[in-house]
Amino acid sequence: MRTKTLKKNKINVVTLGCSKNVYDSEVLMGQLKASGKDVVHEEEGNIVVINTCGFINNAKEESVNTILEYVQKKQEGDVDKVFVTGCLSERYKPDLVKEIPNVDEYFGTTELPGLLKALGADYKHELIGERLTTTPKNYAYLKIAEGCDRPCSFCAIPLMRGKHKSTPIEELVIEAEKLANKGVKELILIAQDLTYYGLDLYKKRNLAELLEALVKVDGVEWIRLHYAFPTGFPLDVLDVMNREPKICNYLDIPLQHISDDILKSMRRGTTKEKTTKLISQFREAVPEMTIRTTLIVGYPGETEENFQELKQWVSDMRFERLGCFTYSHEENTHAYNLEDDVPEDVKIDRANQIMEIQSQISWELNQQKIGQEFKVVIDRKEGNYFIGRTEFDSPDVDNEVLIDATKTYLKTGEYTSVKIIEAEDFDLYGEVVT
Repeated sequence: MRTKTLKKNKINVVTLGCSKNVYDSEVLMGQLKASGKDVVHEEEGNIVVINTCGFINNAKEESVNTILEYVQKKQEGDVDKVFVTGCLSERYKPDLVKEIPNVDEYFGTTELPGLLKALGADYKHELIGERLTTTPKNYAYLKIAEGCDRPCSFCAIPLMRGKHKSTPIEELVIEAEKLANKGVKELILIAQDLTYYGLDLYKKRNLAELLEALVKVDGVEWIRLHYAFPTGFPLDVLDVMNREPKICNYLDIPLQHISDDILKSMRRGTTKEKTTKLISQFREAVPEMTIRTTLIVGYPGETEENFQELKQWVSDMRFERLGCFTYSHEENTHAYNLEDDVPEDVKIDRANQIMEIQSQISWELNQQKIGQEFKVVIDRKEGNYFIGRTEFDSPDVDNEVLIDATKTYLKTGEYTSVKIIEAEDFDLYGEVVT
């Protein structure tokens, strides 16, 4: 008599939201693999784990829609189990359990051991730095801290991620070495707030010391800094950036607004004068630096005058990279007590006006690059082009360099010297220098 064979489970991890979530998914997958589980990222699997985002309305909608999509698949018999983790379930677990009861179990951002147990795996403390990376092989995110102690009025991250908690330097070096051994050449340092790194562990801002340790890791060619907070930024980082060729002349520093009234209401702990001075210090100390920032328009009480001030400032500052978001009214944040009084169409119009100014600035800055040579890393091939980046560009958010694949063969993950021959608003076209 034939016995029914047991179907082997395959766990599909689906990641939504930011690079911090990508990192968390990779840690989860590394733990599952260490327990002998068959795990894939955003492919077919009969058990699904959705790592959600709960930051702003659009992200929450996407997360809820993804949960509903997989619950439907479960009802149709295409998947057996659906688990939900991440920021949305940290923030709204009681509501989700009530509204979408067909999910097998919900877990918050700090409940990795519980999630692993539900998936039939054990949490292994000794797996420092063991991750299944989901990014292209040449770069990986390195999360240096969790949570945030800043009181920004519009932000729900402390509700979902808790207080700031730095990872010790020695653990990050071990993780970087493991990534380098797998062929990772670019480390993208992420946290809710890089500026605060080390204050809890070492009683001082210690980002510069961390960078000094990471540049010693063999195989790593680029180290990139993401998500620094302007207030209290440790200026010794600029000395290290100048001195160490591995550290990209690049800084992502979300500034959010520039009008003093709005900055005060946002509880940013800074002013227009201080912010402008800080950017000048950056450019003076590291003239080659590319600064990426993000702004919020349509914050409660933002007048036309406040907005015009922001527009003028964006024109004057000529940031190399800039993104603009419309304000999202988030419950349980300090700003939720304010009236969300800027109409949605005005918010969208203001964001479009900022991005129009920025695309002109970006076009002008890109024109200056024509004829220059840059070290470029090749991320992927698309159609007839190899797509690469300079040290001044982060994956997925910044400019790219397109190289004609019909004329040159390049390998993904390799660095090559490229001369820029043409430039658009956000893309550069180049040819390999032989």
